[in-house]
Amino acid sequence: MTTIDNGSGTRELKGKRALVTGGSRGIGAAVVRHLLDAGAEVLTTARSATGTVPEGATLVAADVRTRAGSETLAAAAQEVLGGVDVLVHNAGGARPYKDASAIPDEEWQDALDLNYLASVRLDSLLVPGMRERRSGTIVHVSSAVVPTPVGPFLHYTAAKAALENYSRGLASELAPFGIRVNTVTPGKVATPGGEATREQWARLDPTQGGNTATVPLGRVGQPDDIAHAVLFLVSDRASWLTGSNLVVDGGEFPRG
Repeated sequence: MTTIDNGSGTRELKGKRALVTGGSRGIGAAVVRHLLDAGAEVLTTARSATGTVPEGATLVAADVRTRAGSETLAAAAQEVLGGVDVLVHNAGGARPYKDASAIPDEEWQDALDLNYLASVRLDSLLVPGMRERRSGTIVHVSSAVVPTPVGPFLHYTAAKAALENYSRGLASELAPFGIRVNTVTPGKVATPGGEATREQWARLDPTQGGNTATVPLGRVGQPDDIAHAVLFLVSDRASWLTGSNLVVDGGEFPRG
């Protein structure tokens, strides 16, 4: 396992049980590594059992786009971890189309299932245990393009906008039970999925996709940039933060 200096030398998550969706590559794999390095026991998912995950994590094959996949994952978390203290919803994505009218119905449904309903379903299965223990942290991963939606990605941004709204409402509902719910919103990040999506968009519109000149800090993000934010939010350092949205985008996208 690659050890990353994430400021967690105290192993602040020792004894915590964490579940991360989509942890076989990119942001998800970085989050898994950081949680492991901070002392957590980590279960993660990929759609196929042939996926690879950071050493020390347990992989479960599950398609979180479906209710059955969520139930499989929740059951595995109970069997392997005995419960979940930290839940990170990282799985997500969608491919671009020429414009909004070109997005077929099945792609709208797939975007909703993966980027929004997967979180709702898995939360509904795991939150009861957190409520019973009166503790837990949940992080939903959104996208910095939500405030500036464009036609080719409207299915994706609409689903992520719903996720942000849901996350704020869930935070209010669960706060009396000691459960914190926050959102992390990445900008352009150098991941296999992100690069593939930007290349697809650039083929549809050469003026879009791979441009990073608009990032004030002058570079695309790295998976560790997002993982640092997730680790902070699930740690006791963020014990007075709930219902927040931590934007990590190099200053590129307007918020508020």
